[in-house]
Amino acid sequence: MEISVIGCGYLGAVHAASMVELGHEVVGIDVDERRVAALRAGRAPFYEPGFEELLGRTLASGRLRFSADVAEAAGARVHFVCVGTPQRHGEYAADLRFVQAAVESLLGVLEPGQLVVGKSTVPVGTAARLAGLVAEKVPGALLAWNPEFLREGFAVADTLHPDRLVYGLPGGVDGALAERLLDAVYAPILARGTPKVRTDHATAEMVKTAANSFLATKISFINAMAELCEATGADVAQLADAIGYDERIGRRFLNAGLGFGGGCLPKDIRAFMARAGELGADQALTFLREVDNINMRRRIRMVELAREVLDGSLLGKHVAVLGAAFKPDSDDIRDSPALNVAAQLQLQGAVVCVTDPAAIDNSRRQWPQLDYAATAEEAAAGADAVLVLTEWRQYRELDPVAFGRVVAQRRVLDGRNALDREAWTAAGWTYRALGRRTD
Repeated sequence: MEISVIGCGYLGAVHAASMVELGHEVVGIDVDERRVAALRAGRAPFYEPGFEELLGRTLASGRLRFSADVAEAAGARVHFVCVGTPQRHGEYAADLRFVQAAVESLLGVLEPGQLVVGKSTVPVGTAARLAGLVAEKVPGALLAWNPEFLREGFAVADTLHPDRLVYGLPGGVDGALAERLLDAVYAPILARGTPKVRTDHATAEMVKTAANSFLATKISFINAMAELCEATGADVAQLADAIGYDERIGRRFLNAGLGFGGGCLPKDIRAFMARAGELGADQALTFLREVDNINMRRRIRMVELAREVLDGSLLGKHVAVLGAAFKPDSDDIRDSPALNVAAQLQLQGAVVCVTDPAAIDNSRRQWPQLDYAATAEEAAAGADAVLVLTEWRQYRELDPVAFGRVVAQRRVLDGRNALDREAWTAAGWTYRALGRRTD
């Protein structure tokens, strides 16, 4: 099948290459000509494990191309809209300008019987409005919503081997046609028995925001427990292990620490709250405001903990920050807790040096006032304290004995509860972590 993908950022580029891997012919469209040039050359504009290899392989097949001209999408049977929906400046609501522009750009090439498929995370009600626009301008063309569930660091696997497919479809005959087209797109995935949820536009839109809100709530719940553990002398890691054995709760996403960031969870739960307010149902999501507040308090608490460890003052103290990306296996620094803490430490007088395996270039562009190092050892040379704020494998596997030789003081703050506390304390380090006992 011929497919177009409108928007070739993180979501769209991975989706485009993955659709070729499934056997389709794909054109990726993006208004950023530099991004298009990089993708044409087989260079990934972002860090994502396995993506550059997939990109090279699918380009070599001759069935993937990229363009800045939406006219190149003409003739495609299915058009995926994969543009971003950032938080609107100064508000909680989502900025839908890019989604609107993407759909409007397709109207000039869209034909009856073709399908527009939204994958972007949007407030409920967006798909119905856009479906009306498509039906008005191109009678016979259809619109469906097929939310993405990508995890940064696992995007290729999550696209090619999803745990479910959600179709938000129009009613009647149109819905049946849209479903057949999507089934043809995802035929190899469906053949493996992947669950498919067929629903309406509104439910499909809510699936993604509800899922992100649940995950954010679970993370903030265990971080709230960490606050109580610090007040009572309990240990949040042992607490999480104990309650995680309950199958109704589960252990995943119960790792207390610095909290969530990135380009999805924070802005998505805020947009969800904003949309609920517009619909007159804001009381249903008031708990998400506290979820957000708990998450932001983690960053403040990490700075306070650093001050405690550094004898009550940050002024002039040398601090190494291991991690800049909001999560490992990514170069994404959007709303990064690690960089937020690093900046706060510097503002309060510390001499801060940051390192990260993939996100240094992005960090330097956005936070030029910070100092950067290529390796953990270089960042920690002469440090009075080391903060592990992104749980990269390289940092989890550091040898605390050898690493202890480069620092001035063996003091480590484990912002992700990712280190082996016993190994680090045995090597002479003072170990502190959010929600953990000091003994």
